[in-house]
Amino acid sequence: MLDPNSNRKEDPCQFREPGIEDAQKIYNLIERSGPLDLNSLYCYLLITDHFCKTSVVAERGINLVGFISAYMHPLKKDTIFVWQVAVDKELRKQGVAGKMLEHLISRPGLSTVSYLETTVNPSNQNSRALFDSFAKKLLAPYSTATLFPEGLFGDTGHEEEVLFRIGPFGSM
Repeated sequence: MLDPNSNRKEDPCQFREPGIEDAQKIYNLIERSGPLDLNSLYCYLLITDHFCKTSVVAERGINLVGFISAYMHPLKKDTIFVWQVAVDKELRKQGVAGKMLEHLISRPGLSTVSYLETTVNPSNQNSRALFDSFAKKLLAPYSTATLFPEGLFGDTGHEEEVLFRIGPFGSM
């Protein structure tokens, strides 16, 4: 839950690389941020340690209010893959997710990135809107295609995962 002293709309968020000390807060954010899949705390420790240069946390005052996990695609050297995007429920639809994406791809260490990929479930209209809007902001084309059909998830009831590929785009 957000600190009541930092719950004013005009308070800006600060964006930075995550550290291992953020893993528990990230886990808690994901846990309360349906429809995201909750991974183990160990997974978030690994992300904050191994993928800190390609991930982002958003803070508002003392609160961690947003998180993006991402990594450089091992087979596509010019592509960053965004795995999870989470924003505290109280700050959704205020542009925080888009600003985290902008912060991420504008980092000096990611200057060779020309494409952003992610997957979105067909029923997750908020994520679809985020990436549609992001592509438009970058004036970048994008395409979609099924990456993982729902049959690959067995009888879990998991929807297919649709790949969004945005780019090429230039530096922001």
